[in-house]
Amino acid sequence: MATEGGDSGATVREDAVDRKIPAEVHGLMMEPNSNQPIVILRLHEKNASESSVVPIWIGIFEAGAIQLAIEGKDPGRPMTHDLLKNALDLVGAEVIEVVVRAIEGNTFLAVVELVERSGEHRLLDARPSDAIALALRAGAPLFVRQSVADLARVKQTAKEEGTEAPTAGMDEEKMKEWLEELDPKALGKYEM
Repeated sequence: MATEGGDSGATVREDAVDRKIPAEVHGLMMEPNSNQPIVILRLHEKNASESSVVPIWIGIFEAGAIQLAIEGKDPGRPMTHDLLKNALDLVGAEVIEVVVRAIEGNTFLAVVELVERSGEHRLLDARPSDAIALALRAGAPLFVRQSVADLARVKQTAKEEGTEAPTAGMDEEKMKEWLEELDPKALGKYEM
């Protein structure tokens, strides 16, 4: 399992030719064995016949923030990610994109690209869950670096495995069944 915290495992660093793969938040679910939240990022790759997702184990509070943004619910008072978005708006900065850029040990790393009122671009280091929660609030695109996808993606075609691979709009119960049926080796080095 790759999470937002950890201290051992593979190291992937950004490379100038490491392309960005467009992604979207496919949904949230609870890992069946530990009940830890997982955000599922669906990759939009060139080969549409394959279904590819990157699961990232996250904290319960971050999962709640992402869920609120997905559902478009107003919490009444600004939560932390709303506060950050409001502060950026106040100073005239805009979220351009979020990139899940690397894995160090068992830790995913992300970056938020901002553009200031002056037009200057800035990069803000972030945990993927926080960056995703901010991107959803800002309507900014989400990307996963190819090197990260190569290590962390779960790739499956229904024809090859005999089970339905995750698709956009798949309900949580089907996604849970799909994850439960996967061979733990399919999740790479990042097992629970």
